Amino acid sequence: MQQAQPREVPERISWARALIFGVGFFFVTAILIGQLPGYIYFQITTGLTAAEQGLLALAAACIAGFLVIQAIVMLFDPKPLVPPAIFSFLGAIFTIGGLVLAFWAGIGANQDFPTSSTSIVPLLGGNFFWLEPGAINWITIGLALVFIGVAWVFYSVLARREQTNPDRSDPGTTPAIRGMIIASVMILVVFMVLYTLVNDQGLAYAINPAVPVQTLLIIDIILDCVLGLALFLALGAFALRLHYLMRPVRKRTMAPLYAVGTLGLAQIGAISFVVWLALYPLIDWMHNWSFIGLSGYLIECAKISAVPQSCFFSQQGGYIIDTLITSGTFTALLAAAYFWNKKRNLVVIGSVVITAVIGLTTLFIHTNLSEIYIALLFSGGMLVLATIWTSVARREFAVVGENNLGCLGMWLVVGTCLLVYTASFAFFSMATFTNETEPNIPFVSGTLIQQHVKAGSSPIVGAPDAVITMIVLGILAAIQFYFLARNRYKV
Repeated sequence: MQQAQPREVPERISWARALIFGVGFFFVTAILIGQLPGYIYFQITTGLTAAEQGLLALAAACIAGFLVIQAIVMLFDPKPLVPPAIFSFLGAIFTIGGLVLAFWAGIGANQDFPTSSTSIVPLLGGNFFWLEPGAINWITIGLALVFIGVAWVFYSVLARREQTNPDRSDPGTTPAIRGMIIASVMILVVFMVLYTLVNDQGLAYAINPAVPVQTLLIIDIILDCVLGLALFLALGAFALRLHYLMRPVRKRTMAPLYAVGTLGLAQIGAISFVVWLALYPLIDWMHNWSFIGLSGYLIECAKISAVPQSCFFSQQGGYIIDTLITSGTFTALLAAAYFWNKKRNLVVIGSVVITAVIGLTTLFIHTNLSEIYIALLFSGGMLVLATIWTSVARREFAVVGENNLGCLGMWLVVGTCLLVYTASFAFFSMATFTNETEPNIPFVSGTLIQQHVKAGSSPIVGAPDAVITMIVLGILAAIQFYFLARNRYKV
């Protein structure tokens, strides 16, 4: 008698978890397709210095992520290739060296190299070989070293614990992870509220009008330290949660993680470094192109006597570069959607790692003392998102309730997505970075204590629109998400 084959139960995921995955993918899409090409276009069409610093920051973030992934692969291999003590020792050296370099560059006004007075083997009008002033940012290098060192020490400690503990289960979002997420979020929220009410420069003049510059320096250092703590708490929560997520299934996740590091981050970092190194000679070479007028079509120079120092890409050249970047990132995102069912481990791990690297890149790019605390705010928020993403991935295929979505459920899904979408624009509108595009929603710090202006000048009135919009929409999205999760709608 022929036996009937049992029907396979399709994998199901709750709409609440699906929404979190959707928010994560939307964020990655918005950054890679929307923000990154626009940022690169703006920088390469206005000058070379900002473009060089952005390329160096991207290279530093990608190479740092690659080195951390290599350490994870070597430490948690079934047969570890390197003893954990070596990574602990090297990590301590990297951390101390990076902190010293970052503080030396930030406090001693040695942030950029070469300077306008530097003259070391000048070529093509450069100050250090062909590099122009400000091509190297020492704070970026120092922060990258700190990230590598702390991550190496962190994972080496976890590796030593696993050598004496046979447990390889996933404990989920442990109280320690929850505590770090909550503490990080609370610090970021308190900073947003206080920064909206009180402008740091105005506070410096209010505290000590005789020496406001030194007072502002002290205030900004305190803010950087507090927000740095929030960033490290979020980074620690993300690293620990990713470790727990991969631990029970390392045979299926180590290869995707290695692929993300080697074929993704390492390649992007190497390309960015080569372009950073060759950008100046490339502009000089392209300026001499005479074929059908390509030189004037792709390159513009402010002074004919200062080539390539005064040159930059034209709008047409910027559009071509933007098209290449957008096409590459869009293809990668389409590939992630295509391989969602076939290579889901690769897609999930690659997505959360890229989100974390994007957050670090934001910090590495904006290292000026007047910008770094906003960069710390954005980086901390991105790492919190990556941590929540990894927490959701643990029970991604859990069998959930049998409630159909219905009209109310559809509104909860669409409405929550719309609220999160708008709130994210409000969050990133807090950026007051110089030489970048204008924010979508107005924001000016200083509702109670305004920015100090010279006598006779018009006051700069605080505009809390972005923060108010984000808080209101965030609360509404949280309410809708609560009902979406409580009703246990199935996909």
